[in-house]
Amino acid sequence: MPKLSALAREMQPGLQEQVLTYEPLSRHTTWRLGGPADLLARPRSREELDYCLAFARLKGLPLHIMGNGSNILVRDGGVRGLVVQTREWRQITVQDRVLQAAAGTMLPRLLQVASEHGLGGLEFAAGIPATIGGAVVMNAGTPAGYLGERVAGVEILDPDGNRKILARQEVTFSYRHSSLRQAGIVVAVSLELEPGDPASIRERVAAQLSCRRDRQPLEWPNAGSVFKNPPGYYAGQLIEAVGAKGWRVGGAEVALKHANFIINRGEATAADVLALIARVQEAVASQLGVNLELEIEVWGEGL
Repeated sequence: MPKLSALAREMQPGLQEQVLTYEPLSRHTTWRLGGPADLLARPRSREELDYCLAFARLKGLPLHIMGNGSNILVRDGGVRGLVVQTREWRQITVQDRVLQAAAGTMLPRLLQVASEHGLGGLEFAAGIPATIGGAVVMNAGTPAGYLGERVAGVEILDPDGNRKILARQEVTFSYRHSSLRQAGIVVAVSLELEPGDPASIRERVAAQLSCRRDRQPLEWPNAGSVFKNPPGYYAGQLIEAVGAKGWRVGGAEVALKHANFIINRGEATAADVLALIARVQEAVASQLGVNLELEIEVWGEGL
């Protein structure tokens, strides 16, 4: 493979933002940890996104799509190939009850636009620090609702670079999963919402945000819920039941406010987090007989 600096120079003419080499992904993930990406590109349009994906195919580069980095643990050795970060592309259009958003649109911005147009039904997503592209792939949500319930259609690029529009019935959604992960790369999402009073929508958003602040350790870098809820249980309750709140490995800690969060108390490494995850999983399995599965994605290589 050519030197990274040469690849970056070759790629640069197709992008407005600088192509970065050896870029620490600790700067781009909400956990504020992780090693470097070989190459990091930040497309600002549909055309630039197409260009990035075509460049990766042409050069045979491993490709990783990152939104806000809010559900990702990057190992300390970093990520090989090209990381495409979508959050610079965030166009939104509204037509009647349908809101269409580019993959990099942050959910808080989406909620703001929806409330301005008197469109409700997304209030459950208030406070989720994700892009719509990443959120719809994992069917993000809460007990009050899931994104899949609001999807009208999804525009994707398949593995060969062909653009497709998938209707709602062509996408399968389940708990923390969708068929979009196998279908291709999400380019844009259309959501069908409900007409409502803008002031009432804003009140519901504010109430949801207040609830999150009260229950989650948002004052520390984190990646949201670390484990999926096993059938019939809440992961946080299981972790609390084995006495794991406050457990620490290096700079990583099981949060006292919410046991399904692991926080970075400063200088935590991915190795710290992985060791703490393993300790929690072992304790819950041995004491309660329940296996905890990761909700987060783990990228890259160890040192």
